[in-house]
Amino acid sequence: MVAAAAVFVVALAVIASERVHRTKVALLGAVIVILIGVIEQEAAIEAIDFNTIGLLAGMMLIVRVTEPTGVYNYLAIRAGQISRGRPLAVVVALAGTTALLSAFLDNLTTVLLMVPITLFLADTLDIAPLPLVIIEIIASNLGGTATLIGDPPNILIAGATQLTFLDFLVNLAPIAFVALVVVTGALYLVYRPRLRSPSDARERVMSLDARRSIEDARELRRSLPVLVLTILGFFAQGALGLEPATIALAGAAVMLLVTRQSVEEALRGIEWPTLFFFIGLFVMVGALEETGGIERIAQALGSVTGGERTAELLGITWLSAAGSAVVDNIPFTTTMIPVVEELQLDAGDDAYWWALALGACFGGNATIVAAAANVAAAGMVERAGMRITFVQFLRVGVPVTIASVALATGYIVLRYV
Repeated sequence: MVAAAAVFVVALAVIASERVHRTKVALLGAVIVILIGVIEQEAAIEAIDFNTIGLLAGMMLIVRVTEPTGVYNYLAIRAGQISRGRPLAVVVALAGTTALLSAFLDNLTTVLLMVPITLFLADTLDIAPLPLVIIEIIASNLGGTATLIGDPPNILIAGATQLTFLDFLVNLAPIAFVALVVVTGALYLVYRPRLRSPSDARERVMSLDARRSIEDARELRRSLPVLVLTILGFFAQGALGLEPATIALAGAAVMLLVTRQSVEEALRGIEWPTLFFFIGLFVMVGALEETGGIERIAQALGSVTGGERTAELLGITWLSAAGSAVVDNIPFTTTMIPVVEELQLDAGDDAYWWALALGACFGGNATIVAAAANVAAAGMVERAGMRITFVQFLRVGVPVTIASVALATGYIVLRYV
């Protein structure tokens, strides 16, 4: 357990220093925990979340195949024209759309769809793209908190309980909405100086004919129906009984079949460094789980709170936020579920699950590695020739997480205590 924790902490420190690319660090850390016997090879493979890997690969392929048609340019121009280039309107539109899609699609898929549009929009309006992408990442995690399907921690909690989609919506959507409004407003004030579009750029956007941005109408007619059906598939994944990765890869396969783009060209659109970063991260976190490191932290909660209900609820919220910020909210939630289940059975109410969901989902905003959507967005930005550094995101993510978890604390006390 000490070895697993040491490797993970050192890897995280090196990633934060940005002296070595995060994918190299993650893969080296994964290799080390396997070679020194902290985790067996079979267990390491089982620790990799292939649903996340498949979803990422499938959506990256879909975005790559549809990008040459010009559809993202079209959407970016229309968004710029509707907002008239006003910074507040741009931020509200992007954050609101991202949060809404994250709630009813899922935050990882939403980010993969929204980031290309945002980069085109920023280029069209001649404004800094990174603040918009960071706001979208945070909005995706806040919006995903609202429903059962919006964020992986909620899906895990639903799988371990009898809680319904309506239960999640009624209990989590109100505070997710409040946190979204407060956080988006604060981020707009912070980034406003970097979001001012020159008057000539706004005039240029308003004069553009968005339809002329469609570069290959025939290819668009082939790919757009597949894209729409794939998105509808995500909405209906519960009824279909399919995992998100299956839907994404099915959509990508059909799109490759019906379009003229070569497989080799399409595969170049996959951000392989991002996928391999996830593989390394999953193995290192799997080593922590395998040796009982995360479980020991989680179980310490019961002894610290002394069985007092209010302390347990708030302890779960803040511990889940802190743990998710460091480890990634998917494995941390998996480890916390048995602990919360035991506490919840003793208390006899569902408030414990809402405390876990709020802490894990909101904690996903703290660092660039805290949630899959964060890493995916950073990878897409890097492919476009820019970087969201670990420290750069940390400076925004930590205050946002503290503020949103503080709001969640007040909500829990008012509603459940």
